Parts: sequence; structure tokens; C-alpha cells
Amino acid sequence: MLEFLLTGDAIIALLTLTFLEIILGIDNIVFISIAANKLPEQHRSKATTIGLLLAMGQRVILLFFVSFLVGLSKPFYNLETSWFELHISWQALILFLGGLFLIYKSTSEIREKVTYPEHDADEVKGKTIKTLSNALVQILIIDFIFSIDSILTAVGMTNGLHPNTSYTLVLMVIAVMISIIIMIAFANPIRRFIDSNPSIQMLGLAFLILIGFMLITEAAHLSHTEFFGNKVGAIPKGYLYFAIAFSLFVEFLNYKISKKNPKS
Repeated sequence: MLEFLLTGDAIIALLTLTFLEIILGIDNIVFISIAANKLPEQHRSKATTIGLLLAMGQRVILLFFVSFLVGLSKPFYNLETSWFELHISWQALILFLGGLFLIYKSTSEIREKVTYPEHDADEVKGKTIKTLSNALVQILIIDFIFSIDSILTAVGMTNGLHPNTSYTLVLMVIAVMISIIIMIAFANPIRRFIDSNPSIQMLGLAFLILIGFMLITEAAHLSHTEFFGNKVGAIPKGYLYFAIAFSLFVEFLNYKISKKNPKS
């Protein structure tokens, strides 16, 4: 286990996944803060901390559930024709549906943030919260909604890194725990940085489109899909890591340039 976690692929996956989990968690922090701010002053900090801890617990539980489904690799449906072949397993089905969901969710989020950035926040503001328990219930619901794309992203980033799925599960749990701890410790500075640099969050959503596409191709590969005798191959994780690292490097250069040349 430790030998795997110290490999280059595992370390890169851990760092990249932790970064994406934090980016994906920004909206979660905002909505939790909105819900907490409706409470008396003495309960706000407590509600925010408990809300993020609940988010961590929910995501770990969902990780176990999704990892169990992804581990079901035995085909339950086979389709073979003269030009097309497909062997569907629960593993492939979950990855395929997860890829479609990530692409849909990320494109919808990008469109919403461009056309109406305060839409989700306004919905949360419109709900009445009178007690700490009411706030925690609403936070739990918000956490669950935001956990779905977080879990699918984790699966997409780590699937296939090791034959033993329990190893990749540990890697995903570590990334989720680190990201939540960072968000608890630095929630306000992170939120202020993202608010002043919205392109970072937009970049994170764009990464989800890449991960969603990779999940779909991974599903086709695991289903042993063939078109006219040509098998669908898996996309090496290194391509994804390079694309994310290169995009972040370009964003870092843009950030440095904008700091040196502030608008008058």
C-alpha cells in the first residue's frame, strides 16, 4: 500500500485530485456560508465547520459505494454484430453514466456562471433557516449534491492506477480528507482568492469536461467495445495530468502578468 502511495503516478494523482476537490468545493463553501449566516452569530462558525465535516463523511461513504460498483467488472450484457461488439459491466456503466453527468454538469455550470452567476446562491438565500439543526439539514442536502461530481472526478482521476481497487480507494479518501481540512482551515482566504480570480474555477469546470470524456472512453475500453474490428483504447492518465498541469501553468503566467500590469 505505502509503496503504491509513494509512486510518481499516485503522488501526481493525489496533488491534482486535491486541487480539483478544493476548486469543486468553493461553491460548497459559499452555500454553506450563506446557510450558516442565517443563524445567530454564535452558531455560524460551528455550522460551517460541522457542515464541511459532514461533507467529508458523505464523500467518504459515497466513495466506498461507487468504488464497490466500479469493482463489478463482470459483463452482464453482451452484444455482438458483424461490425460492432460490446460487453457491458456495472463498472463500465457507472463510468459511462458518470462521464455523461460530469460533461452535463460542468457545461451547465459554465453556462450558468457566465449568464447568471448568483442563481444558486439566490435559491439558498430564499430558504428560511431558524435553528442549527435546520441549517445542518440544508447543508447536508447541499453537500450531497456537490459530492456527486466530486466523487466522479475522484474515480476518473484514479481509475486504473492500480489493479487493487482498495489502493485507489485509499488514495481518493486521502485526497478528500486533505481538501476538506484545507477548506476548514482556509475557507475564507480560498473563497476570496477564487472570487478575485474567477478563471480558476472556470478552469476547474473545464477540467471536468476532460475527465468526463476520459470516463466515457474508459467505459468503452472496459466494455471491450469494437467498431469494425477496431478496439477502443484507454486514454493514459499522463495525458490528463499534462493537460491540467499545462493549463494551470498558463493560468499562473496570466495571474503574474495581471499583477504586474494592474488596470488603471
